[in-house]
Amino acid sequence: MRPMLELAADGNQHSIREVTGQLAGVFNLTPAEVQELLPSGQQSTFRNRVAWAKTHLKMAGLLDSERRGFFKITPQGLQVLEQNPTRIDLKILRGQPGYLKARDGQKDESSAEGSPLAEDPQTPEEQIENAYITLRRSLGSELLARLLGSSPEFFEKTVVELLVAMGYGGTRKDAGLAIGRSGDEGVDGIIKEDRLGLDAIYIQAKRWLQTVGRPEIQKFAGALQGFRAKKGIFITTSEFSREAREYADKIENRIVLIDGSMLWNLMIDYGIGVSKTASYQISKIDHDYFDEENS
Repeated sequence: MRPMLELAADGNQHSIREVTGQLAGVFNLTPAEVQELLPSGQQSTFRNRVAWAKTHLKMAGLLDSERRGFFKITPQGLQVLEQNPTRIDLKILRGQPGYLKARDGQKDESSAEGSPLAEDPQTPEEQIENAYITLRRSLGSELLARLLGSSPEFFEKTVVELLVAMGYGGTRKDAGLAIGRSGDEGVDGIIKEDRLGLDAIYIQAKRWLQTVGRPEIQKFAGALQGFRAKKGIFITTSEFSREAREYADKIENRIVLIDGSMLWNLMIDYGIGVSKTASYQISKIDHDYFDEENS
């Protein structure tokens, strides 16, 4: 926050876009670091942090916005810089009149005693997304544990439902007839690529704890030749070795490897074995709505 306030110390109006580029230089960020996205992939992490730095400085009365996308320093902001603090963080902002009320909706600053104002470097979006990722990973671990503890028939049913939900296999009845022929602790068979059956995909799935190595993928590739199939999907509840992935990448047949992590992610994405418990909508200012008032 201090570098942003220093850039605004000339008293001129500055745009967020301009300052974002300047701050990237201050922190010696590479283009790749500037473009790094939040887990959702919707916004740059750095631009998100710049925007929140401006928001906090504005709530503390150190910056002011006279028009959309621009800001300038206030007399209060100049006073803070004159004190030459080593850094400007939430501890400094907490001492500014009105900050707590603007930030937390406190009726008065004395009532904010003991409120959670930890020096967390993450923005609210990052905190929400990281909490979501933690919950998702926990759910994924439980899904894998349930699959490993299930019967071969149930695992077969789960794979069938997932593939159909993803658009493969035509109908669930068609997919169910085509899969599960091997009789081992997995799924082994041929499934339609689409409802018209324009191409066939060979499926093999193993409920394993041990790593799937190259020999298993070689056997799978041989099975594809026997079925005259060009495409295959190998699903496991464990993981693939580096040699297995390298082999799958270099052979002529197209083989997609789905490990345990990818499997539970797909199950969550397509609603297989999970149910929604809560949903939160994040809103932002509709600038066009307020621009009508200004015009």
